[in-house]
Formats: sequence, C-alpha cells, structure tokens
Amino acid sequence: MTAKRRISAADGQAALAAWRGGAKERTTTATSVRFSLEELTARAPGNSVEVRVPPFGVTQCIEGPRHTRGTPPNVVETDAVTWLELAQGSLDWSTALASSRVQAYGLRADLSAVLPLWHGTQSSGDESILDK
Repeated sequence: MTAKRRISAADGQAALAAWRGGAKERTTTATSVRFSLEELTARAPGNSVEVRVPPFGVTQCIEGPRHTRGTPPNVVETDAVTWLELAQGSLDWSTALASSRVQAYGLRADLSAVLPLWHGTQSSGDESILDK
C-alpha cells in the first residue's frame, strides 16, 4: 500500500527549488524535508528503517522486518540541511557517514541504494515525482 502524500507535487517542487536557490526560511526547509521524506517512502516502501530529520519529519521505509514497539532496530537520523543535500545528490552517503553528519544504526540503515532521490530535475507528475 502506497502512503498518501500530504504535500502536493507543486508545493513540494516549489519548496525544493526555493531551497536550492538559497531560501532557508523555516517553512521552506520544513516543506522540502517533508516532501523529500514522502518521496523516499514512495521509492522505497516498507517499515524496517526509520528515517528521522528533526524537527521536521520522520518516515519508515525499506522492506523488511516490521518494527512495532520501542526503539526501532534500524534508524537513520540527520539534520535538515544534510538530509536535503543527500536527497539532492550534493552530498554522498559515505561522506555524510564519515563526517558524522548522519547517524545510522542497524543492519538495514544504509540508504546509499536509494539516495540521492533526484539530481535537481523534475518529471511530469508520476508517482515518484522527481527523476533520479
């Protein structure tokens, strides 16, 4: 079952374009993070990894054992700027880990296979809105 998007494609793409263009207002950053987390869930559905980008959002992704209680066994956590750089391809996964800009715990907490989500190009409104 595909998760329902809460942010429209137009609003999400506008926020990402503004963020890429240098707009760093809290609402722009929040919308960009939430939209990109929705995109991650659309591209890598599942419940085995929890991705946290405080204070803006959290999602579960990647197929595998479902977490039901307590602290999830597979967690990725980072700040908003790092997340958006990873999602857009201006920062690679291994560099983010090596520089401690992202924390990843658990055997499945490796997002290198699903990041970047896009390289700044947009598609024409498919389920996964942004091209990889």
